[in-house]
Amino acid sequence: MRLVFTDTYYWIAYLNDQDQGHAAALAISQSLQGATLVTTEEVFIEVLTYFSGRGRYLRQLAAATVHSVYANSKMQVLPQSQQSFLTGLALYEARPDKEYSLTDCISMNAMRTAGITEVLTDDDHFTQEGFTKLL
Repeated sequence: MRLVFTDTYYWIAYLNDQDQGHAAALAISQSLQGATLVTTEEVFIEVLTYFSGRGRYLRQLAAATVHSVYANSKMQVLPQSQQSFLTGLALYEARPDKEYSLTDCISMNAMRTAGITEVLTDDDHFTQEGFTKLL
């Protein structure tokens, strides 16, 4: 089974039709019909935070999307934990020369643990860690 990680960049582009990456996010979504999409609760925190000030419609769309992902058996949301936070913090500290966010570090660790190599993002930080960007 093909596992693909979904980063904050993807969710923002997918949900916001005014985003420059929107068309690419929709197109790649169609091509990944058989894959299981994986994300983390930390990614959803970033997504919901991003849309919190973007108006009622996008705020409600973001919340509804999060609910629908939890209900979709073709998608997995990895839960937050003290361990995921601490291992993310360790990677964050180990890369002082990078500009990785803590959420990126948590995501990268989750991807390594799950054996995921592909990520729906346009964030070069993931390629710096050896992952393959799909956007």
